[in-house]
Amino acid sequence: MPINITMPALSPTMEEGNLAKWLVKEGDTVKSGDVIAEIETDKATMEVEAVDEGTVAKLVVAAGTEGVKVNALIAVLAADGEDVAAAASGAGSAAPAKAEAGPAPKAEAAPAKAESAPAAAAAPASVSAGGNRTFSSPLARRLAKEAGIDLSAVAGSGPHGRVIKSDVEAAVAGGGAKAAPAPAAAASAPQAASAPAAAAPKGASEEAVLKLFEPGSYELVPHDGMRKTIARRLVESKQTIPHFYVSVDCELDALMALRAQLNDAAPRKDNAPAYKLSVNDMVIKAMALALRDVPDANVSWTDSNMVKHKHADVGVAVSIPGGLITPIIRKAEQKTLSVISNEMRDLGKRAKDRKLKPEEYQGGTSSVSNMGMMGVKNFAAVVNPPHATILAVGAGEQRVVVKNGEMAIATVMSVTLSTDHRCVDGALGAELLQAFKGYIENPMGMLV
Repeated sequence: MPINITMPALSPTMEEGNLAKWLVKEGDTVKSGDVIAEIETDKATMEVEAVDEGTVAKLVVAAGTEGVKVNALIAVLAADGEDVAAAASGAGSAAPAKAEAGPAPKAEAAPAKAESAPAAAAAPASVSAGGNRTFSSPLARRLAKEAGIDLSAVAGSGPHGRVIKSDVEAAVAGGGAKAAPAPAAAASAPQAASAPAAAAPKGASEEAVLKLFEPGSYELVPHDGMRKTIARRLVESKQTIPHFYVSVDCELDALMALRAQLNDAAPRKDNAPAYKLSVNDMVIKAMALALRDVPDANVSWTDSNMVKHKHADVGVAVSIPGGLITPIIRKAEQKTLSVISNEMRDLGKRAKDRKLKPEEYQGGTSSVSNMGMMGVKNFAAVVNPPHATILAVGAGEQRVVVKNGEMAIATVMSVTLSTDHRCVDGALGAELLQAFKGYIENPMGMLV
């Protein structure tokens, strides 16, 4: 019996992904554990392993297809001893195309489309006013709906003429394939035709914004999955979390001296130091120890309970093209500075390559966001749920300070703790920040 391979859910919240690359071809023999494809989510590119053994009978969804729904059929394996051609011929009927609500398709058109659309499970057909079926990806249909594009008038460049994201974007940029206006709007059609070709307003607010600019003086760049996820989570955070902010200045001279001493003492391996500590590595450790020392601040809020965490899993904001991601140092309070440094270097590199696994960036109990290397003096970060705290770290700079009634020069770093006021009150946030400051200004405490 043929074995169906479906689009995997690579995280609990994943609804769709892009099938970036097939690492096998039809006719290849695979066994359990073989990597067969690469799937792109909004945050990372993940490898997909085969669960069963068999021969690849049909690749149902082509490489490069975007917006493939979780559990949609993407390939078919012929089991051991099974006829490969028979398994492949049954692939089309395994997940037939399902038309969206609308007029019934023409009788002569439907069979032809069904036979020529092996990616039907990932690309249902929309139906035009004339009854013709247009196969398109879910992402393409959504973008077309937002832009007011008639999909039946868009030439598809995907497998078997399927309309994909890039086709819709090209139609938007070219100003063509607009959906027919309602009769009542016919009088305003000439005005619409003279509007900027790329406008395709999603709503009144966008249309109002575009009217402020000269036609042709801008371009519209559709949001990718990562940017949409960031926007959704930031709106969720600001709408549901009552933010409270606490700031403090930390002197760094002792920490900088200890860091230099530890780096100089690093053993060498393959003619390179075994570790190279950064200030950020020591900030992560100090935050983890502070959360350990102030356990009432190492929490998450739910409507029914306060979730008190047993370990400090510290997320670290990493900027990547198109957005940011927060890989997590698990049980950071138990790890040495050298281990934290090497883990962070590995996580940061794989984050920029979009190679992190979901479990490496989901969850965590708090976060650190450091913009000091960019020369930022201070800022306030947005709490990343389910965390209750996030520490915003500014640049270390020489400042005039008063010591024993006299002026002196010290290297000072400003940090701001953002808290979820539902579970971390002002006094508790101040206690956590004082514990952090203690480790930064007396860094030997991080070594014992």
